[in-house]
Amino acid sequence: MIHVTVYKRESITGLKVCGHAGYAEYGSDIICAAVSVLMTNLLNSLEALTDEAFEFEAEEESGRMEVSFEEPVSHDAELLVRSCVLGLEAIAAEHRDYVRLKYKEV
Repeated sequence: MIHVTVYKRESITGLKVCGHAGYAEYGSDIICAAVSVLMTNLLNSLEALTDEAFEFEAEEESGRMEVSFEEPVSHDAELLVRSCVLGLEAIAAEHRDYVRLKYKEV
């Protein structure tokens, strides 16, 4: 099961993805691949298209990817993060047995 946590204050302050979907064998799991692509694209987009300062950590074995912001994010970064969350919500809605998404106030 993939667990997605969206951290919020007034705006989103970070995302944490942890676990593996277990939908298919390692290397063939399209749900894990979809979540990984969304998170990787978010990181690449933040780096290429914004000047945001953020922290990123990843651990392949546990399937953990985490991005966090120390300061409130710019409009552009907020849009990118919200787009990623929209995609993660869609995957979680379609594949409830494999992905859970929750919001946490910080």
